[in-house]
Amino acid sequence: MSDRDLPSLNALRAFEAAARLGSMSLAAQELHVTHGAVSRQVRALEEALGQPLFVRQGRGVALTATGQQLREQCSAAFGQLREGWLQLKKSSGRPACVLGCSGSVLARWVIPRLERLRHELPTLTLHLAVQDEPVADHLADVDAALLLAAPPWPAGWQVHELAPERIGPVLSPRYPGADRLRELPATALCDEPLLHTVSRPQAWPEWALAMGLPPESLQQTQALPHLYFLLEAAAAGLGVAIAPQPLVADDLASGRLLAPWGFRETSACWALVSARRTGDARLAALADWLRRELAT
Repeated sequence: MSDRDLPSLNALRAFEAAARLGSMSLAAQELHVTHGAVSRQVRALEEALGQPLFVRQGRGVALTATGQQLREQCSAAFGQLREGWLQLKKSSGRPACVLGCSGSVLARWVIPRLERLRHELPTLTLHLAVQDEPVADHLADVDAALLLAAPPWPAGWQVHELAPERIGPVLSPRYPGADRLRELPATALCDEPLLHTVSRPQAWPEWALAMGLPPESLQQTQALPHLYFLLEAAAAGLGVAIAPQPLVADDLASGRLLAPWGFRETSACWALVSARRTGDARLAALADWLRRELAT
């Protein structure tokens, strides 16, 4: 699933600083930008979400409920990225492998596994890059990219196919009627509001066909601009979403999301791809590790 509408990291960084410090001015000082620049970045996030992140409180600002949730997510993600970056800076004499992937894959799957990756592949120095634009246009900028796509692959690519893509509906235990739906067949979704991403509107029809359901019987209502937002909306109980199984595995394990109808394979697969024409031992080792993780 493409993530071309992922908010800019600069906007998230400005928001995180303002949320942590409780002040746009202090955030501007920390980031060495103007107060107006921080305000514009926060406003862009609020417009993308369609709801406020801050409210005025005296001379400062206070977080809304949505703002508090986003702060927790940003703090965790930036904390892990900061730790990873420090570890990379400490590494010496080892060439870094630059890995590109979408923002959703980075936030929901790669970052939670970085510590294990460093432990199990200690000789691999990994730099991460968000790639939300078409991979073919930017593959030369990285050593490899982790993506979900369907073959055939462009000529000249080195491709390590890792695992078939499996997608399925997920919903929150807080979703109205969740207990009832868990006992019903997949046809029950024909009467439910379905969340989807604008970047991959065909996900629900693909799943419906795999389940033997007519795609036109499904009601795709709320469209979200980004897979990360889609899954957060589902976790908030706003509707039933559809997603690749690895990106919701941790939520399923914790009970934050449910997948009553399981997951079905699509024509796409997880792949580690590179534009390099020669073999790279680092990528072979990384591909083996990714296969093991995706099979877990």
